[in-house]
Amino acid sequence: MTKEFIKIGLVSISDRAAAGVYEDKGLPSLKEWLQAAIITPIVFEARLIADEQAEIEETLIDLVDYQACHLILTTGGTGPALRDVTPEATLKIADKQMPGFGEQMRQISLNFVPTAILSRQVAVIRKQCLIINLPGQPKAIQETLEGLKDESGKQQVHGIFAAVPYCLDLLATHDKPMPYIETNASICKAFRPKSAIKPA
Repeated sequence: MTKEFIKIGLVSISDRAAAGVYEDKGLPSLKEWLQAAIITPIVFEARLIADEQAEIEETLIDLVDYQACHLILTTGGTGPALRDVTPEATLKIADKQMPGFGEQMRQISLNFVPTAILSRQVAVIRKQCLIINLPGQPKAIQETLEGLKDESGKQQVHGIFAAVPYCLDLLATHDKPMPYIETNASICKAFRPKSAIKPA
């Protein structure tokens, strides 16, 4: 029997990083956090691309339709600048919108900077894949995924990743089951209703 795993697409969107002007920090930051937070084995599909809407759309479609990713996280291209088109590309290829993710990310970031209201991250469903736009800065990526904790490590504000495993559970069908994602509770405790929790 094949061991269950989650396939995660990671997309860093930056003209300058894609051109080699500077080193991309988004993909390493995402991988590091996910490997620490998720207990379930992970297979990554990583892409570094420019701020071109058509290329972003093509990349997301490929990762969902052909690479069969369960989850895709993007970083970069969500501000108000003219070249920031990640949300437009994400919405263009979506079947459903999941506005709660963007709302919570902005709420978390507003604890640190007033310019968080300029962020336009969205989250959507395409087929059986959840796609989430994350901020561009590594520190903000961690804060939005993990949430806010006090000095003792007690959770004060939930990060968005706590809802991701159950969201993926809900995308399962009889002919296409989804992996049951387990997390490292010291970093991010996945929340599921009692009826959805599998026995250890």
